[in-house]
Amino acid sequence: MDAEEGQSDGDIASVMGFSGFGKKARTFDLTAIFEQTRRTAIERSQRVLGTKRSESSSDSDSEIGPPLPPQHKPEEDDEELVGPPLPPGYTAHSDEDEDEGEAQDEDSDVCNKCNYANHATSVSALGLDPSGARLVSGGYDFDVRFWDFAGMDQTLQAFRTLQPCECHQIKSLQYSVTGDVILVISGNAQAKVLDRDGFNVMECMKGDQYIVDMANTKGHTAMLNCGCWHPKIKEEFMTCSNDGTVRTWDGKKVIPICCTYSRDGKLVAAGCQDGSIQIWDRNLSVHTKYHCRQAHVPGSATSCLAFSYDGMTLASRGGDDTLKLWDIRNFKKPVNVANGLTNYSEMTDCCFSPDDKLLFTGTSVKKDEGNGKLVFFDRTTFQKVYQIDVTNASVVRCLWHPKLNQIMVGTGNGLVKVYYDPLKSYRGAKLCLAKTKRKEKHTEMLAQDYIITPHALPMFREARQRSTKKQLEKDRLDPKKSHKPEPPVSGPGRGGRVAAHGGTLSSFIVKNIALDKTDDSNPREAILRHAQAAAEDPYWVAPAYTQTQPEPLFAEASDEDEEADKEPEWKKRKI
Repeated sequence: MDAEEGQSDGDIASVMGFSGFGKKARTFDLTAIFEQTRRTAIERSQRVLGTKRSESSSDSDSEIGPPLPPQHKPEEDDEELVGPPLPPGYTAHSDEDEDEGEAQDEDSDVCNKCNYANHATSVSALGLDPSGARLVSGGYDFDVRFWDFAGMDQTLQAFRTLQPCECHQIKSLQYSVTGDVILVISGNAQAKVLDRDGFNVMECMKGDQYIVDMANTKGHTAMLNCGCWHPKIKEEFMTCSNDGTVRTWDGKKVIPICCTYSRDGKLVAAGCQDGSIQIWDRNLSVHTKYHCRQAHVPGSATSCLAFSYDGMTLASRGGDDTLKLWDIRNFKKPVNVANGLTNYSEMTDCCFSPDDKLLFTGTSVKKDEGNGKLVFFDRTTFQKVYQIDVTNASVVRCLWHPKLNQIMVGTGNGLVKVYYDPLKSYRGAKLCLAKTKRKEKHTEMLAQDYIITPHALPMFREARQRSTKKQLEKDRLDPKKSHKPEPPVSGPGRGGRVAAHGGTLSSFIVKNIALDKTDDSNPREAILRHAQAAAEDPYWVAPAYTQTQPEPLFAEASDEDEEADKEPEWKKRKI
């Protein structure tokens, strides 16, 4: 076959007029090329990791894969090469040079950078959340900026900028272990905790600056320097300050669920979501007067606090299905506890009776799982003395009015019930029950109503215009619509129409009255202008008085009157 192909190539070359097609192209071993590429990739990875590989170690035990076959060296004869000759000055690069160039390209990729909008002054704090999705930065310009990598475009703009510490420099920013809150350390004495969007979660209290012993105050009294979160406990963080102390804090925000005054108004009590009960004086000073941290199970909402009428006992209804009675004078542990009182609501009440002998509360139930109850306990022994099945829903609100001596109950299904005693209760619901129901006035109504739509009848229905041609034909037959417009009036006018100056009444009035140039500024002259005509032909006034009135005599003006008229105004006698 090779001989025949060579002979056919020679025949074609002789026919076309040249000696031959040149040398044959070199054949390549694809397996060797792929293996060489794999080795090159391995060496490049080792070079990036900082490991140097020498020529001698290529045959060691660390070599990966089978030994490479001998490389095919190109023949030195230029005639064996296929294609045009290389341009002058071109130098071929070896595989190692190409690997070094690619490594340099990789290094240049590592050095690529993106510039975010800078702070006005020095950037003093940086923080990344554990997932790496958000970056927070702070500076000496008092700003804290929030960056969201997934939400930014090429402009690299922060989605929120704020000043949480007003005019204090930001010194440290750190996300918590869970990444839901951020600890902000600034130049003031109070650390702050923000959520992921920059809203305030809590602020540490400030210590008393007039106390020398820092162990007797609950906060820093000087500028903060640094702070960090606990690596395992997500609610705890630590701060250090110029006051010479390092303090640990519970970063969990305490949310009060219920609050109440004592009967004398001197104490304020609050039940918090962490299960604690805190009591302050009326002025709400920083430090609590009474504080029980484990009053109820942490995380259960204390739904109600109620002081007794004597002011010495406090009742608390917890979300841990308990009702507890506390003595304020010894607030470390409850006096009595009632368990098994199911509570699914954060608003379930507890209340004392007006005589302070009973304490009652409501219970909760799920749908179609029983009835909600109103349970009464003796205050002294804390034994259940009575209970009322209210309805098939939770009992949420309840109160015992001391004047009416009636119990009002609100339930989860929307009912409001009132419990009273016919003999001991006073007014209230008893007033309503004494009145009979008014009879409703029945209005006369038709047994069957007929609705008539006028425009639906044929006689009231307007014909729909299907074409303008037919409408024009109808208008032509109408004498009013087809009446020829009247031409303009010529001459003096007729039929109430005035022809001159526009042919309208307004134009006639303007010409004859409004534009009259007669000067009527002197009324005497205007009247005397008609005196001669009136004397010659008296018609209006004089004929009526000819028989009864004498001849009128008018006084002639004397010289003295003329001189008096010439006197100045200030000399004339005032009348």
